[in-house]
Formats: sequence, structure tokens, C-alpha cells
Amino acid sequence: MSSGELLYDDTHIAFLERLWGEGYLSPGGPDEVRRILEGMVLTGRSVLDIGCGSGGITVSLARDYGAAPVIGIDVEFDVCEAARRRVEEAGLSDVVEIRMVSPGPLPLPDASLHVVFSKDSIVHIPDKQALAAEAFRVLKPGGWFVASDWLTAHDGEPSDEMKRYLALEDLDFGMASPDTYRRALEGAGFVDIELRNRNGWYREEARRERERLSGPERAAFEAALGVEEIARQIETWSAMIVVLDKGEHCPHHFRARKPSAAGDAETSMSGSGREGVS
Repeated sequence: MSSGELLYDDTHIAFLERLWGEGYLSPGGPDEVRRILEGMVLTGRSVLDIGCGSGGITVSLARDYGAAPVIGIDVEFDVCEAARRRVEEAGLSDVVEIRMVSPGPLPLPDASLHVVFSKDSIVHIPDKQALAAEAFRVLKPGGWFVASDWLTAHDGEPSDEMKRYLALEDLDFGMASPDTYRRALEGAGFVDIELRNRNGWYREEARRERERLSGPERAAFEAALGVEEIARQIETWSAMIVVLDKGEHCPHHFRARKPSAAGDAETSMSGSGREGVS
């Protein structure tokens, strides 16, 4: 991808939404969002959606989970415009705000949010330590950082198969290991850290996605994106399935809590702790 070129232009947005559902630029749809948020109470709580994409999840956080206010941020114009349209169409402009931001520190005050959420977008942020520190900074005491992302099983040199997949994907992925994520969260000061490997789920899901691209729906995908591009996407999915089968590509859910008081760093995870946001 050349410098300055959009990763997600209107054409790419339309392709991914056809594959993954309206408003979704990553796999799993509403069911996967529910799994990420399992046990969380968002009603009346302020939420930041990092990498809001075209806004489907951002709208859902307000409409389906009762979060308020909700701020969705992204770094690209096309996705932010799509998200703003979706917010307006949902009649949620008084609750949901979409902001186009520059890479770097989050443009929000200290201790201003109950929840920081992200779905499969942190992979575009190479510095996991800096992001964890920023999430910690903007959260209120007792607040939660809850997300999913695309991880790699190990740090260091990727396998030849992973290199091939990343070259085909061409989306500036900065994948890191579960150990790196845990260290970043611990280093920022988070407690009650949980990571859950979703490789098994996505191994099967990716095969279904490839079948849609190469099966009866192929002509419709080709009409939207072009014959050559769909052939490239099928090749990309096949390369991704190889590294999923190896376990090297391992999507994860994770969550971590900002301590609510001095000494809270030694508090163990509990159901009530998940709701401990003032």
C-alpha cells in the first residue's frame, strides 16, 4: 500500500460490508461483538470505539447496549463519513459522535470514559504499549479496556507463510503476540487482564468466507470489486487459512480494568468487578 493511499476507501468498505455485514469491516458481526462484551454493563456509560470504521458497531453500542455518550474515532475520511451517515440514519446524532483523528495520543481528557472498546483495529497500531497507556489514561478509575484484535502466536521473525499472507493482505498490519499485549496492559497499570484465543472459531469462519468469495456469490463480488481483485482476495484468504491452521494467526479477545482505588491492583477478577465503573 503506497504512502497516503486509503486502506479502506468506499469500494473496499462496500466489499467488506457485503462479506461481513452492513457496518462491519471485520468478521463475526453482532454475535462476535456480544462475545467480546460478555458480562459488561454499558447502559448509561461513556464508551470510546477505537477504529470505528463505517460505524456499525459504534451505532450498536448506543442502540443495542444503551451506552451514552459514544465516541467513534478513525484515521480515514471515507470510513468516518460512512459512520456519520450511519449515525444520522439511526437517529443517534445526539448520543454518538464520530471523529476523524490523527495517529498518536487519544484526543480525550484524562479519566473521562467508562469503557474503551475496539474490534480488530489495533492491528493497525504498531505501538501496543503506547496504546495501552493511552487507554489507561482516558479511562475513569474502575473502567474497562475491552477489545478484539488479530494477533500472531509469537514475536520475532514471522514464518514464510505469514510473510506471504501479510504481503497479500497489504493493510499495514502490525501484529503482535499475546505476551506483548499482556505486557503492554500490565505495564500501563491494568489489572484483571484476560486474553481469549479465537483461532479455532476463525479457522472455520475464514473457510466459510472464502467459499462465499469463490462460490455462487462470486459474480456479485466481482461486479462490485472487479474480477482481478476478487481473485486476489481469494488468494489472500487461502494464504490466511494456512497461517490460521498453523496457529500463527490467532485472533484474540481481551479485557483489562483500570484499578478503582489505591491497592486495587491486587483485586482478583469477579463478576462484580466487571461492573465496577462509577
